[in-house]
Amino acid sequence: MSKGASISGFPEWLPSERVVEQRVIDTLRRVFELNGFIGIETRAVEQGSSLLKKGETSKEIYLLSRLQEVGHESDTPIEDRLGLHFDLTVPLSRYVVEHSGALAFPFKRWQIQKVWRGERPQEGRFREFVQADIDVVGNGDLPSHYEVELPLVMVSALEELRAFGLPKATVHANNRKLSEGFYRGLGLSDIEGVLREIDKLDKVGADEVARLLVESCGANEAQAKACLALAELTAANGTELAERFDALCESQAISHDSDAYALAREGLDTLAMIVDEAAKIRPGSVIADLKIARGLDYYTGSVYETFLDGADSLGSICSGGRYDNLATQGSKRYPGVGLSIGLSRLVSYMLHTAGAQASRVSPAVVLVAVWNEVDRAQSNAIANVLRARGIAADVAPKAVKLGKQIKYADKLGIPYVWFPAQVAQAAQGSEQNGETPGDEVRDIMSGEQQPADIKSWEPDTVYARQTVSLKA
Repeated sequence: MSKGASISGFPEWLPSERVVEQRVIDTLRRVFELNGFIGIETRAVEQGSSLLKKGETSKEIYLLSRLQEVGHESDTPIEDRLGLHFDLTVPLSRYVVEHSGALAFPFKRWQIQKVWRGERPQEGRFREFVQADIDVVGNGDLPSHYEVELPLVMVSALEELRAFGLPKATVHANNRKLSEGFYRGLGLSDIEGVLREIDKLDKVGADEVARLLVESCGANEAQAKACLALAELTAANGTELAERFDALCESQAISHDSDAYALAREGLDTLAMIVDEAAKIRPGSVIADLKIARGLDYYTGSVYETFLDGADSLGSICSGGRYDNLATQGSKRYPGVGLSIGLSRLVSYMLHTAGAQASRVSPAVVLVAVWNEVDRAQSNAIANVLRARGIAADVAPKAVKLGKQIKYADKLGIPYVWFPAQVAQAAQGSEQNGETPGDEVRDIMSGEQQPADIKSWEPDTVYARQTVSLKA
């Protein structure tokens, strides 16, 4: 492919950047599994019928066509075509239904995998990117305590990533039942439309959202103003949240005896529980934020967005919520709650803003030198012994001058070069004191070279680790 033929929105990390990404993946997986989540991977494609009914993101689906079908796609309904998944929740719902007989419920799963969205590429937003999800799915019912536990697991995972330059993360929580009940109490009927417009508050501002509520959702100016008042409601704890919400309902003449208020109160009680219970475990990590709506239609209860301190331009880096009706099989329901990290966005931030960098490109600790191609088998044998002992080793690609082999190791960040006996002897030029030199190892950092035995030699513990740190 010619130079300059890259496609925007499809990131390809350099080897050193990939080290950072892999370390992030390893960290998240470790935290998820410490909390009992089970790893799965689902296929990249889903039926169009599954993808098209999941909210605004449906407009960004990539549909697939075989080469011989190009120009004839209209012959097949979109619902029957295959599309790349735009998140990992929709595939999970299908996976749970198909494998329900083999799963133990509640099913706690983690999944780190690529997804695709046809949105406009920009800094930190891609068309192909990696998501890291955790979900708990129940069979028939799902206890509400998971709505507290999952955001706390995500916060603990994001805390682990602070070593790579990630600022402190805070989960902002709301409940769709609270919002829906309030909107219905105001006399609004296009609930999904109102939620989608409220979800744009941080992007377009209150005045624009008010205009959209009037023009697109059938609200009058007073109703739009009340919707914004709900979005601006804040509280330090569940009790204060309930008091302020009741005061707002009273100002809008929403009766406590109405069905709308009962629905809102159900959501309010859950939200208050989440905030108060999370505060007992990790104070300040989860706060109530009633402007959080989430644009996907399948959320039915709690919804979450996660923001980093001092990184407002990045927006939410982890989102999710409760969904009771996404996975169904006849009359059987599999309710779930989950959160998803936009992992590629985090990696981009770590690399380009926080300055995360790998200690070396190659995972190898040792490069075994090759004196001539006839002796390559001996160098390979040495590398294999080191590998069997858990020491990552590579072998020089060519039997060139030793100086060039050392430079090759240095370029990859490999800290040691191993000289087999004949190479060590050749480097010294002749036998010394009548003794034939054995194997030797050179520390590239210090320049020191010492005798070494492949059965007992150990690298320095610091050199042996391929690490990620922040630029000074």
